[in-house]
Amino acid sequence: MTRRTTFLNLLKSAPLIAPSMLKCDFGNLHREVELLESADVPLLHLDVMDGHFVPNLSYGPMVIQRLRELTELPFDAHLMISEPERYLDDYVAAGCDSITIHIEAVPEPLPLLKRIRDAGVAAGLALNPGTPVEKIAPALESCDLVLVMSVEPGFGGQKFMPSALDKLRELSSMISTETFLSVDGGIGPDTIGSTAQAGAKLFVAGSSIFDASDYREAATQLFDAASQAASPSL
Repeated sequence: MTRRTTFLNLLKSAPLIAPSMLKCDFGNLHREVELLESADVPLLHLDVMDGHFVPNLSYGPMVIQRLRELTELPFDAHLMISEPERYLDDYVAAGCDSITIHIEAVPEPLPLLKRIRDAGVAAGLALNPGTPVEKIAPALESCDLVLVMSVEPGFGGQKFMPSALDKLRELSSMISTETFLSVDGGIGPDTIGSTAQAGAKLFVAGSSIFDASDYREAATQLFDAASQAASPSL
């Protein structure tokens, strides 16, 4: 079974809460992973920033490779980098199960999406708040995951942008039921419900988990809110 197949099987358990490791305590990474595993989170979201495509630096394949040694949880890598085609093999080798690139960095994404899938990894495509849905429409059939940014990429802890809801609703009607619709930025108890109602299935959560004293309680609260919003009582 490929990493892509394993990742796609997660969709059966949606909604999925994906802690963004950008907000974790990197000085105590092993303990953070233990706490997240104890919280029964289904996967980890890895925000990779290069200081060029976005105005911030985070971590790269070397850190992810060491993180891979600590856990068997699936890795959902979000490459906020320029020229991701140059570094793709490094992230595949590091153990990522899903790799998402940005349409703004790769205006013609089809060859790279195919290359990701050919490596046995789920292929994702992200779009920034200022990018219209039609920019990625031609590539949707080649995507296992579509990521709507609900903040400007580059920094954690930003406020949710409601304009993301229209994109989620539009994309929800365009993608197959076997494609992850993900949202990243400002996701917490007050915003996750509206994004679930708009069609999101995978929710990247940073501050709302890592700023909490109990990761399990925080993740469960988010899961329950998303589940209730996605399946409202009649």
